[in-house]
Amino acid sequence: MKYLFKFFVAFLMATTILSAQFSEKSKNFKKFTGLFTFYYDQGNDKVFMEVPVLNKEFLYVYSLSSGIGSNDLGLDRGQLGNEQVVYFKRAGNKLLLVQPNLKYRAITENALEKKSIEQAFAKSILFGFKIEEEKEGRFIIDMSDFLMQDVHGVALTLKEKKQGNYSLDKTKSAIDLERTKAFPKNVEMDIILTFTGVAEEKAKLLDGVAPNTKIVTVSQHHSFIELPDDGYRKREFDPRSGSYPFSYYDYATPVQEPILKQFVTRHRLVKKDPSAAMSEAVEPIIYYLDNGTPEPVRSALLDGGRWWNQAFEAIGFKDAFQLKMLPDDADPLDVRYNVIQWVHRSTRGWSYGSSITDPRTGEIMKGHVSLGSLRIRQDFLIAQALMNKPFAERDDNYQELLDLSLARIRQLSAHEIGHTIGFAHNFAASTNERASVMDYPHPQFSVKNGKIDFSNAYANGIGLWDKVTVAYSYTQLPDVTDERKALNAILSAAQNNGLRYISDSDARPEGGAHVLGHLWDNGKTASGELMDMLEVRKVAISNFSIDNIREYEPNSVLEDVFVPLYFFHRYQTEAVSKVIGGLDYNYAIKGDGQLTVKTVDRKLQEIALKEIIKTLDAQVIAIPRDKLSLFPPRAIGYSRTRESFKGKTGVSFDAISAPETASDMTLGLLLHPERASRLIQQKSLDPSNLGLKEVLDALLKGTLYYSPKDTYENEVQQSINFRVLFHIMNLAAHDKVHPQVNAIASNTLMDIKSELVSKSKDAIRKEMVRRIDNFYNHPEQFKVIPSPTIPDGSPIGMDCLEYTN
Repeated sequence: MKYLFKFFVAFLMATTILSAQFSEKSKNFKKFTGLFTFYYDQGNDKVFMEVPVLNKEFLYVYSLSSGIGSNDLGLDRGQLGNEQVVYFKRAGNKLLLVQPNLKYRAITENALEKKSIEQAFAKSILFGFKIEEEKEGRFIIDMSDFLMQDVHGVALTLKEKKQGNYSLDKTKSAIDLERTKAFPKNVEMDIILTFTGVAEEKAKLLDGVAPNTKIVTVSQHHSFIELPDDGYRKREFDPRSGSYPFSYYDYATPVQEPILKQFVTRHRLVKKDPSAAMSEAVEPIIYYLDNGTPEPVRSALLDGGRWWNQAFEAIGFKDAFQLKMLPDDADPLDVRYNVIQWVHRSTRGWSYGSSITDPRTGEIMKGHVSLGSLRIRQDFLIAQALMNKPFAERDDNYQELLDLSLARIRQLSAHEIGHTIGFAHNFAASTNERASVMDYPHPQFSVKNGKIDFSNAYANGIGLWDKVTVAYSYTQLPDVTDERKALNAILSAAQNNGLRYISDSDARPEGGAHVLGHLWDNGKTASGELMDMLEVRKVAISNFSIDNIREYEPNSVLEDVFVPLYFFHRYQTEAVSKVIGGLDYNYAIKGDGQLTVKTVDRKLQEIALKEIIKTLDAQVIAIPRDKLSLFPPRAIGYSRTRESFKGKTGVSFDAISAPETASDMTLGLLLHPERASRLIQQKSLDPSNLGLKEVLDALLKGTLYYSPKDTYENEVQQSINFRVLFHIMNLAAHDKVHPQVNAIASNTLMDIKSELVSKSKDAIRKEMVRRIDNFYNHPEQFKVIPSPTIPDGSPIGMDCLEYTN
């Protein structure tokens, strides 16, 4: 007993000494008081944090406060990581940072039922902290090792992108005190992290943006945030609503009800006067624009972002959505600010909208938009290419080009903000008079009196569909309302007005099937718009001259300006390809009266086939002879880039490879294996509909069995014809299509051989026959011979990653 008493006294003394030691030392530390009080020990570059309460949940978010500057690497300034509900739990001499599993829940008053779910599924312990001091139920822990982690996965990203093997060098890493702050409801800590290693021999991405590829320094940010109160009211998700689903599984659900629970993600928005038809919000949704954004882009982003207030006014909120400039002393990663951040990269690239949400409810706590600063330059380049002699008289004649680019930036601002307030893409909106800013808008031009008209390039203002999505997610309904019935009425009204909604996975180009859901398209019908677009392209190419660049610029720049003009039709071609073997369908639910699914009418498919084959016609797609003298070998200092034409003729401009590249794009879409299999199916269900054989027959008639009389156009056509042959071989050999596709493609190859043998035995036809014979002699060796790579397309002034929480 005596020994036990002595041990207890010694333990108390050690604890007291430890407390005294920290208390004494901390007098010289910089103290930050906020949600968590923490101390910075400058002498040892350490952070100590006070934990006042155990087992109390809060939100932990990590992010990248300074990036690497490469679109391909995807490590941007301001990039958010995952948000996680966490809490501190004591275990012996440690505090554990625990992340509970919120995907699986039991929403019930039965404590044991809740516990059974907690024990059934794994949780995650993010870190274990040694207790430095315990006093009156409050704990001091050393946060330094936790903060000094590569939580954002920079080293892993560099490895996956084949840039090299890097590891964190803590001797070159430190706390960034300038961006480390404490507030009553959130704590922000910023860490400078340096990674050292050896870059891969072909690590071109990193080589282009890092001053020293052996040493790469970024900054990562840690946010500890108070969770919202329980006043937020969840709203049920409907697949027709245009919103993103927030979901979890509730195992306390009665057997007769779905266990999967889905709700929309949205900001909290409540009227000051719920009974008023028009009322201000208790707390409006305020977004802040990065104060590093230059004019005139700054004003354009402010204008476009503010369009959303039109939609909120339509549901009775006055000034509920606002857009202001970010205060100079504010940090864009501070959770208190919804931010539009201006992000610089070495190449043009994606813009995207992401957010921090409460993982318990789906409530959006912070919207964060990242806008690529080079995006506007691509729109300017498109305008520069299509305008007739913009710099014929003076170099400062750029206002119309700039106006078009800024019109796009307004739409871009609205689009990306739309993601952060809870809305998904709507790629069918372009068929409804551009009914949504959540579509990807291609600039729409027309030919009037032989001239290209720029006046209707982009829509201005919020769209009809956007008002529907805001109404569904944010309309404040009286407590007595049957919410499901009221929300269904909003969507039924939209349906009756002819508005359509088709989102990401149904609109992607390769293998896509929806007749209306396309990226970067325009017009009521895809085929009609392609016809108009080819006419615009033809007129613009005819007008293209040295006056499309400024005085004293080398012709090498003129070649780069020509690229987006030459491939101007590429996205509308994608849209037209999806009509062939295409479907029309909706995200229908039982009882809504919508079309579920049907095959596209044969006549529409035939029109689409006729129009898309025009993009394989040398007379349409060849660069006119008189334009080739504009493109000499590249000047020193102006080498080709990923944005340039690729070719096979060395230093000279390759006029044959350009149409070969364009045609290969068309053929990859038209003869996509999934499309070929759909053609088999649709023909079997309705023999009067278009089938794969008819598509191949029409294709051959417009390509292999057609020879222009002009020698230059004939050589261009022959290069296109070889691409046709390779893509048919691909269908004949493909192992992920219906066998009927292999059979029809194989039979077509034999027919081609017979036709070629029976005609004139020139060298081209002999070579095609030889390649067909080689294909059948060694089918296991077949690979589609690549054509010169098509220059970067998306984003053409705007594109975005899928929205992420």
